[in-house]
Amino acid sequence: MAAETNRPQGVPPGAEGPVSISIFFPCYNEQDNVARVTEQALEVAGSLGVDYEIIIVDDGSSDATGRIADELAATHGAVRVIHHERNLGYGAALQSGFKAATRELVFYTDGDGQFDIGEMPELLPFMREYDIVSGYRLNRRDGLVRVLGGWVWTRVNCLLFSLNLHDMDCAFKLYKRAIFDTIEMESTGALIDTEILARAAKKGYRITQKGVHHYPRTAGRQTGASAKVVLRALRELLRLRRRILRDE
Repeated sequence: MAAETNRPQGVPPGAEGPVSISIFFPCYNEQDNVARVTEQALEVAGSLGVDYEIIIVDDGSSDATGRIADELAATHGAVRVIHHERNLGYGAALQSGFKAATRELVFYTDGDGQFDIGEMPELLPFMREYDIVSGYRLNRRDGLVRVLGGWVWTRVNCLLFSLNLHDMDCAFKLYKRAIFDTIEMESTGALIDTEILARAAKKGYRITQKGVHHYPRTAGRQTGASAKVVLRALRELLRLRRRILRDE
């Protein structure tokens, strides 16, 4: 009972003592979502009673995303912003977030508001036994083409890298930050999640999964599902497999 009493307010039972956490999200033209997502992240992180930071990665947005992000950082001391001068791609945005994170744990989700950051604390207890908690979407709220494409993509990736995951690219993942001191990240596109998970698994890091709810996009426009993006990701996938087989 003493351990339960000493647990910081808001940290779920089973979490391994006090933690510090970095929360970040990549944003590309998310002017209608970035403030809402940031405010929710602040609320959730503040409720944990632990040391935290919120990082917004503005990936070269052409709308007001960068300005709004800077205003949020000026208002909230826990918020900081990373700006890419031009759009570098989803993988590059995630790389920037992971490299900028300074706390013990690092969590990321997308800046489009299709996930409820309020579900993030449910991932924390898993960190007693695991190094990565990879979310998977319950009742994915995207079009049929994206849903089927995501399923096929996950199956192909799992087959090539001997992984057992329900949803490779679900943007709701929690990591021990120290992982990123030991693995390389090269992908600047859609392959970034596969690269991180495959390299981490090769090094023996423990991965588990947790279902999370997925919601329809309420503002902004989805990117990343074009044929050009898919073909580039497939080429990257095969190159990545060769590199991992060679280097690991």
